[in-house]
Amino acid sequence: MNPADLTSFVRDIPDFPSPGIVFKDITPLLLDPDALDTAVSALAACVSDLHVDFVVAAEARGFILGAALARELGAGFVPARKPGKLPGDTVSAEYTLEYGIDALEVHADALADHARVLIHDDLLATGGTARALCDLVANLGGEIVGCAFLVELSFLSGRRRLSPHRVEALIEYDSE
Repeated sequence: MNPADLTSFVRDIPDFPSPGIVFKDITPLLLDPDALDTAVSALAACVSDLHVDFVVAAEARGFILGAALARELGAGFVPARKPGKLPGDTVSAEYTLEYGIDALEVHADALADHARVLIHDDLLATGGTARALCDLVANLGGEIVGCAFLVELSFLSGRRRLSPHRVEALIEYDSE
């Protein structure tokens, strides 16, 4: 399967999670073994030159492809979870979504200084979640070598919030 074919596996859910939002549902992609394999392989191919030590991904949909991407890259996986979900010492960052405010935490000892980190989430919208992940990684002494997403809503300009980091996305929507 060609990565360009992945768009047909993303469906729009209008007015979710709130009125006016068009949710990009990747469940059909996850249900299809060929589409899932193509997505993971294509994401890995986009960033294979970055020599990643860890993939840091956001709860919950970022975990799905993030762990598979880490395996494909021969890297470790760091889960970034909602507050109170990780045992032990954590560091956190708040961020703004299109429809509210949230926070993510990672273990305080998750990354060694100068670890080469790839930020991953399933979707890049306004960039709030990924920016929070970048801040967490930087606070732990990690080096952000790039950000990789399955879907980018380029009309929301999230890529701009991630500058100067390299950003890769397999599927781009330039309008709702």
